[in-house]
Amino acid sequence: MGPSFEFENGLWHAGHLRIAGVDEAGRGPLAGPVVAAAVILDPDRIPEGLNDSKALTAKKRNSVLEDILARAEVGVGLASVEEIDALNILYASHLAMVRAVAALNSEPAHVLIDGNLVPRDMSIAATAIVKGDRLSLSIAAASIVAKTRRDAIMWDLAQQYPGYGWERNQGYPTKCHKEALQNLGVTPHHRRSFKPVHNIL
Repeated sequence: MGPSFEFENGLWHAGHLRIAGVDEAGRGPLAGPVVAAAVILDPDRIPEGLNDSKALTAKKRNSVLEDILARAEVGVGLASVEEIDALNILYASHLAMVRAVAALNSEPAHVLIDGNLVPRDMSIAATAIVKGDRLSLSIAAASIVAKTRRDAIMWDLAQQYPGYGWERNQGYPTKCHKEALQNLGVTPHHRRSFKPVHNIL
């Protein structure tokens, strides 16, 4: 069974009419920013095919993304490699989430966040939902936006830094990526606080 509108409906009935789902992509990779998205769905125009981004093929994600952008309100926020190294990946992810919510056209009444923690700087009422991208349609939509935006960033970086396979591994520590790190060295887009990169330096 896929995600539903159950969490959103509960908040709607409590009088919260603008509900944003929030998710991030890119906590595990050795390179690139962490990207978060916030999505406010129109309950009368919910895009078809919403699901946890990891459960969809790249082609399907891109197709659903077009529908999300046409029917929903979307905000995107990033935290840079420098911020990841300075703050740690958890707080950088939370910073990206706060920025994604701030990038919406106007402030939501409530935020549904994928995970078990609400970012400490989130000034809006929020609920953390473990595996929220599998349970909430709004969070599933945010997971698709975050994943596709981050993949596009890594594809662009792969053109500037060929050899690391970022267009395929999106910066995750695959065998090919780790071998390239050993052979080609560390780029400005690698996270120096992550152990495989730190060890090479």
